[in-house]
Amino acid sequence: MYYQKLDDFPKNFLWGAASAAYQIEGAYNEDGKGPSIWDTYAHTEGNTYKGTNGDVAIDHYHHLEEDVGLMAKMGLKAYRFSVAWSRVIPDGEGEVNQAGLDFYIRLVKLLKENQIEPVLTLYHWDLPQALQDKYLGWESRKTVAAFAKYCRVLFETFKDDVKYWVTFNEQNVFTGLGYRWGNHPPKVTDIKRMYAANHIVNLANATAINLFHEMVPKGLIGPSFGYGPVYPLTGDPNDVLASVNADDFNNNWWLDVYCRGEYPYFMMKRLQAMGIAPEVTAADQKLLKSAKPDFLGINYYHGGTVQTNRLQKKVAADDKKDFSSTDPYLMQPKEDQAQSPEIPMFNSVSSPYLEKTEWGWEIDPIGFRVALRQVYEKYRLPIFVTENGLGAADQLVDGQVNDDYRIKYLADHVLTMKEAITDGVEMIGYCAWSFSDLLSWLNGYRKRYGFVYVDRDDDGPKELKRIPKASYYWYQKLIADNGADVQEKHD
Repeated sequence: MYYQKLDDFPKNFLWGAASAAYQIEGAYNEDGKGPSIWDTYAHTEGNTYKGTNGDVAIDHYHHLEEDVGLMAKMGLKAYRFSVAWSRVIPDGEGEVNQAGLDFYIRLVKLLKENQIEPVLTLYHWDLPQALQDKYLGWESRKTVAAFAKYCRVLFETFKDDVKYWVTFNEQNVFTGLGYRWGNHPPKVTDIKRMYAANHIVNLANATAINLFHEMVPKGLIGPSFGYGPVYPLTGDPNDVLASVNADDFNNNWWLDVYCRGEYPYFMMKRLQAMGIAPEVTAADQKLLKSAKPDFLGINYYHGGTVQTNRLQKKVAADDKKDFSSTDPYLMQPKEDQAQSPEIPMFNSVSSPYLEKTEWGWEIDPIGFRVALRQVYEKYRLPIFVTENGLGAADQLVDGQVNDDYRIKYLADHVLTMKEAITDGVEMIGYCAWSFSDLLSWLNGYRKRYGFVYVDRDDDGPKELKRIPKASYYWYQKLIADNGADVQEKHD
């Protein structure tokens, strides 16, 4: 769609930036904080790049005033942060650690004093280790009750000061990486357990939303989902069908539960046939249906491209050939086949049209517009972009960081967001990832996302000096102009 003139961003649009507790706070064992699964995982040799961890991170815990001061100088309208569950309730379900809670009370107070809207994420991957040890974490329904208690503490504490709340950050990512691929905690490689744990998280999400609406009637709450549109590689109807399948597999499996309270029929039938579907009781169905999010958080980095599943392609290549003895998927026992349920549905490929970042992520600002349109059209919930950004190996030269490549990336995405608003998408705000450099979960400190450079590396924290990058001043101007001149994004 081409427009001669784009609509303005809403006057109350929340220009923000984001972070996560484990990636920035440090102070991993101070003031009564208990260990999280990420503390344990990162302390285990071989799990992370060069053994990097969040013990110190960028030491936001001890640089709180300085960091909020930089946010205020930048003109941020919103700051999305997460609370470390084990800092507030060290064992996940017992006594509240007031010293830990006080840190977040100070943070919210400072944000409010500087006219920055706090956006509080309840869970950004750092489950208390005690719950993992006692209940196997998200594999037990008892963790739902523990999460509800934790939520109640935060709702009661911040009900008058925090309007926007996020329940879970990227549930599709932490369940997949933690329970299927085994490269996040709890380091499980069993897709049936992944779908079972994912269902428990869905129950926790619904429980939290219902409790929130009881306790914080003037607030707004919703999950934050890592969304990517799915493209067919060609116009071949088989590739188009594969993209429909992949959309169900990658997106609808989570979003339909969040927004409609039910699992999509196609995926549920496939998983049931493979014997890996979660157990969903009548009480579960009722709970999921009862919880209504107020908005949908979208984390956007890239989408994906697919083609016809490779089993069907082999049939098409030689429909007379008996390939049942040559295809590895069909040679596997049924229980092994179930570990890769997408194989009969679609085959993922690289897009021939898109450039990639240093870390191999496709750069697709138009896909951002596609994503916003698709999600809003389907669920008709206001959208809050809770993450979008570029990871790069930024270099400090003569005391400065010239990250024009990040400015270009962000400007292209902000422009397509403005086009989506002109299309009619209702949007609350945009939180770039991230405000400052931070620990990349598996890539250490070399992969930088921030507007603010933090002088540390994978070998140690150095002086942790904060240095605004070129993108900091670009975003400062963008916020001041409410995105009015984004067309002149990098001329």
